[in-house]
Formats: sequence, structure tokens, C-alpha cells
Amino acid sequence: MYKLIAALSVAFFGFILWIIYLANTGQKSVFFDLVAAIPHGDKVGHVVLFGTLTLFANMTCRFRGLDLARIRLPNRNLYWGTLAVWAFVTLEEGSQHFVENRTLDGLDYVADMIGIVLATLLSVQLQRKAEKAGWLQPQS
Repeated sequence: MYKLIAALSVAFFGFILWIIYLANTGQKSVFFDLVAAIPHGDKVGHVVLFGTLTLFANMTCRFRGLDLARIRLPNRNLYWGTLAVWAFVTLEEGSQHFVENRTLDGLDYVADMIGIVLATLLSVQLQRKAEKAGWLQPQS
């Protein structure tokens, strides 16, 4: 099961890179048309894309992360997958300032962060269920 999740993570990240390439080069895509047809589709797309990527990344990293035992968090763990997606999103959104075909939009970044936070909260629940079911060793 782990190999399947890891493969899905890599494939989904590749899909996102392809979408970014299309946007950066000003090319058309059926996905852009679909997003344009949905009210607030761009923001919904950001939430879904980067939330899904965060969930896949956290599962691929087997819910490991930076131990924050001294800070009161729901699971006292800041997932490596969450940190990686946050760093990627921050760099990608910021880079739009320097790309002629793109528009730097702070609300896109907010939508990305909403997706990342929601996926991280879901990751906490999935980690607990996986540990309870014996599919994952509890993190100490």
C-alpha cells in the first residue's frame, strides 16, 4: 500500500508541475477551462490541489515530522510533508511575480494555505486511525 501511495504522490506532483508549466508558458488546457466554468474555481482548485498534495506527502512520509513536544499542537508533530508542500507553494506563488504570463495573487496563496491546513488536520486523524489499526508504528 505504501508503494501505491508514494507512486500517487509522485504522479500528482508531476501533474501539478505540468499545470504550472502550462500556466507559466501561457498555454491552454481543458483544466483551465473547467476551473473558469466553476464559480471561484481558481481558489477551489488551489485548495483541492495543494490539500491533496499535502495529504499524499504526509502519507508518503508516513506521518513523520518535526517534533514540537514543547508546543501545544494536536499531535505535537509538524509533518515533513506539510513543510515540504508549504515551502514549494511559497516559492511557486512568489515566483509568479517574475513570470510574464502569471499574476501574483495573495488570495491564491491563502487558498493554498487553507488546503494545506485542512489536509494536515485530516492527516492527524488518519495517523491516529492508522496507529490504532496497527498499520503504523506510533510516533514517540
